[in-house]
Amino acid sequence: MEPPRREGAAVVKAPEPPVQPVVAGRPFSLRQRLQIALAAGMGSFAIGLIGRTLRWEVFGWDHWEAARRLGKGLIYTFWHQEIFSATWFWRNRGIVVMTSRNFDGEYIARIIRKYGYGAARGSSSRGATRALVEMVRALRKGRDAALTIDGPRGPYHVAKPGAVLLSKTTGAPILCFHIAPAQAWVFAKSWDRHQVPRPFSRAAVFIAPPITVPPDADDEEQARKLVNVQATLDGLVQQGEQWVRNLRLRRPPSLAPSR
Repeated sequence: MEPPRREGAAVVKAPEPPVQPVVAGRPFSLRQRLQIALAAGMGSFAIGLIGRTLRWEVFGWDHWEAARRLGKGLIYTFWHQEIFSATWFWRNRGIVVMTSRNFDGEYIARIIRKYGYGAARGSSSRGATRALVEMVRALRKGRDAALTIDGPRGPYHVAKPGAVLLSKTTGAPILCFHIAPAQAWVFAKSWDRHQVPRPFSRAAVFIAPPITVPPDADDEEQARKLVNVQATLDGLVQQGEQWVRNLRLRRPPSLAPSR
């Protein structure tokens, strides 16, 4: 069963059961393992506690449906600052997520596994090839994948080519989305300006039409597709900002359709 929809917006419930994750970890000291366990426990608890209170609206669910009809798995693509909200919203779908092999990546991997995700361990700076291979295998088996496309260390809101490479290799469409909480705590000193929604806040999800990359795309075509992904995510962020402004001014939503 998929989420029920109404005109312009929908209330979403994750319908699919979790699957076994894909993991390739690394050794840590005893102190680090204790810190990771504590961070993972606290993070998992916070996501569940706050996530249950959020009131969701979805714009562009028909784009998700169009991407799903292609039958090749989805490559969810979003900004790193939205991990907290995205973990709750897309939970229990068996999505394989690329997470880095460092300390932060380890506790993030443990958190997302609790919410029904798989973890392909690697990043643009370390282990990327192995992680991409795991994600290719998952997509070819019909599972979905997800990338924080400016992770793991930025630059902030600058798209990297991982999603384009995955789409070219597997034929799976890139599904860009953005989550805009109406009220959130923002960690301004972190490189990604990470957002944690405030309890009982409204939150909106904006989903763009799928982007596909031909299997014979040369370097120039891939570069154009990356520019397309960047522009699409930037446009979704602008829609989210407008949605928040309308709420604060007590205006009804007046969002242009995703392009």
